[in-house]
Amino acid sequence: MAQPFGPASLTIDSSYYSTLDLRSFALMLKDPSYCYKYYWLEAIVNLISEGIEETTFDAIIDEMICNAWYSVREFHIHLSGLGLNGEIRDGLERTIIKLSTISNLPSNASKVEIKNAIHDHESELSQSKEQLTHMVPYRALAGFFTSTGLTVPWDSVRKMTTVIESFNAQVTSLPYTLGTSPRLRKEVHFHPDWIKMIQDQAVQILGWIQYEKVKWLQNNNPEVPGLVYKILPMDDKMRKLGKVHALWDGILSIHGISDVFTGKPIVPGQYDIDHFIPWSFIMNDELWNLMPLDASLNSSKSNKLPQWNPFFRSFSDNQYLLYQYIQEKPGIHKLYEQCWRDNLHSIWAGQELYRAGNSKETFDAILSKNMKPIYDSAMRQGYEIWQL
Repeated sequence: MAQPFGPASLTIDSSYYSTLDLRSFALMLKDPSYCYKYYWLEAIVNLISEGIEETTFDAIIDEMICNAWYSVREFHIHLSGLGLNGEIRDGLERTIIKLSTISNLPSNASKVEIKNAIHDHESELSQSKEQLTHMVPYRALAGFFTSTGLTVPWDSVRKMTTVIESFNAQVTSLPYTLGTSPRLRKEVHFHPDWIKMIQDQAVQILGWIQYEKVKWLQNNNPEVPGLVYKILPMDDKMRKLGKVHALWDGILSIHGISDVFTGKPIVPGQYDIDHFIPWSFIMNDELWNLMPLDASLNSSKSNKLPQWNPFFRSFSDNQYLLYQYIQEKPGIHKLYEQCWRDNLHSIWAGQELYRAGNSKETFDAILSKNMKPIYDSAMRQGYEIWQL
């Protein structure tokens, strides 16, 4: 049987077909103008999964803010792209940035911390949150009305609410109906049959939402690499730096290394391995982007961009020193080979940068040619320049 919605991996219990219009449910994410639709439905699924049967616009918007927070703050993802003049198009993204500014919450704030901050700044955020409810709660149900030919009065919240209530009673059960309270206090009533289906199929439905959301976000952030990994908080287990640390330990055992930013000697056992271009942008641990860094500076640099000039020159000098010892010292070359699985995936690095015979000038040119466009993309995406 053909899948009623989502990627082919989704499976839906056939018993739901007799009572629920799942094909119209699939249209809830169809043709969005902004990213709100994805976060609206995702918030509803999360709340229903927690056993909630009735909520408000206010609570759903809070859930949306929490779900989008990490992508916007940590990874500088634009939820609906930028306008022609570089302005942020998406109201949810603007709300998150506003909350970040007035609360000073860190990019890795927990859901509890975010919701507490929303409550603390309720008056400052109310207008921004209300804007997110103007159309999406109603338009998200449009697919249910399509097959009936019903004309929906999209220009009137009161009339739309009445149509939804009437449609739910006479035609088919909608996932939710709306109460009569004003603005953010408006009630959202979830239908019992839809609650059961969503609770039973929450994993598949959330997977479908994430799949569609990633496609939307990638289309609106074409320069951002690894976007699929930037939807949820990152897992530290993704970081693969141990072999690179061993490689630099090997270099330090035979030759001193100066810190890229301070010029001071790197002290064995007192340094970290860090990324020149932030990991949160490139989402990999490629050897060509890694450097030994004084441990005291690592937290300060965080996910900021260092200034290209003058620091790239020092970074490239250290990289070339590493390259020379890879070529000249069998023991160092063996440590380099051990990095292959986790830290040497870029084709250009294997075929050009680390090939034998590169002069210092050639090595610098290859490294700069490949890193500068990525660095510039991160700047355009909004990554902050680190002020040492």
